[in-house]
Amino acid sequence: MTLLLIYAAVGALAGLIAGLFGLGGGVIMVPAMIYTFSALGMPTDVLTHMAVGTSLMAIVVTSISSVRTHHSKGAVDWPLAMTIVPGILIGSWLGGKTAAAMAGLHLQMAFGGFAIFVAILMLRPAPADRASLPGRPGRVLAGGIIGWASALFGIGGGSLSVPFFSFCGVVMQRAVATSAALGLPIAIVGAATFMWQGWGQAALPEWTTGYVYWPAFLGMVVCSAPMAKVGAQLAHRLPAALLKRGFAVFLMLVGAQLLVSGMIKAG
Repeated sequence: MTLLLIYAAVGALAGLIAGLFGLGGGVIMVPAMIYTFSALGMPTDVLTHMAVGTSLMAIVVTSISSVRTHHSKGAVDWPLAMTIVPGILIGSWLGGKTAAAMAGLHLQMAFGGFAIFVAILMLRPAPADRASLPGRPGRVLAGGIIGWASALFGIGGGSLSVPFFSFCGVVMQRAVATSAALGLPIAIVGAATFMWQGWGQAALPEWTTGYVYWPAFLGMVVCSAPMAKVGAQLAHRLPAALLKRGFAVFLMLVGAQLLVSGMIKAG
């Protein structure tokens, strides 16, 4: 019961962040599960893969709630999203396969480095001279890169797609809403790939399907979906610059801790 409450609290925070920043919530859920699984004594070889796979499954639920709210406000650029989805699908599948081929500690260190990278992106001001959106081939390529990294690290894609859209001159609210829409196919394909890649792993605990750990999933989605709706509503009401900087600093500290601890264990 205590663990379910912990996962519920993590899900609430992750859902709020997902709706507010279009980040998918994985940047909160994955580190929280790594810490929790480690404290429970789960095998190092699989705990990070379980954290990523379970995060992607939870993001399926979070994304649906977030996208519905953004769509109701007319903020999702569906024609733009549809041109990027083919790359997203291929990239998400490749990202899941890449993660499955990595050792657990290496995946943890990679996530730590990625978290620091995302924090730096969030702290940087938007460029004064913005590019225009690329043509269809460029959008498919961008989608492939976003999908690959997002599935690899168990995030919804907004950590990369929001800066990409912003750089290309898309209005921030529309960038966040469209990124939330892209998070759904990333999560579906990524979670399915992690299930398949982890199928039959001897080191996995009970209540798993591949690398998806259902107790953590259930605890998180109870609160993540409704809080994603709240976050999406706040995104249209609040100037979130100060909150965004504070979250970026927190994310940088978490990323540094995961990176350093992984290096120490690997050494």
